[in-house]
Amino acid sequence: MAQKIKLFATDVDGTLTDAGMYYCANGDEFKKFNTRDGMGIKLIQAKGVKTAIITSENTEIVSRRAKKLEIDYLFQGKRPKIETITELCGEIGISLDEVAYVGDDINDLDLLSAVGLKACPADAVKKIAEIPNIIKLSKKGGEGAVREFIELIFEKGLA
Repeated sequence: MAQKIKLFATDVDGTLTDAGMYYCANGDEFKKFNTRDGMGIKLIQAKGVKTAIITSENTEIVSRRAKKLEIDYLFQGKRPKIETITELCGEIGISLDEVAYVGDDINDLDLLSAVGLKACPADAVKKIAEIPNIIKLSKKGGEGAVREFIELIFEKGLA
């Protein structure tokens, strides 16, 4: 049986969102988040699992969403995701085997390959969907994939 999950982490674009980048005439950017994903995050937090968002982008929109969801750790920027999570695991005293991560694109490959429990939305890129032991979710990014993964974690008794 897999280890209990102590950290639930997620990508943003293509996972918490539909991977679209929407701009209005004055250049403001919009992202659509799924409220059911947000409720899933609140539910896993209630089980005592720490939460993290890690994204290559750096936007105020993601900062606001993370604050609203009371995400424990928010990482935005250029650094390789695997390095970021490995360092965080060291700081909080857990192993990568105790991390659940959901991501959809090539910049998630190393991290997904390293964690104990991994999943990708139904519309993830082929290289991600082919990672050994990855859970291929039935929902697309931004359409409840994160909530689906969290519910699977609960069903397996891992949180």
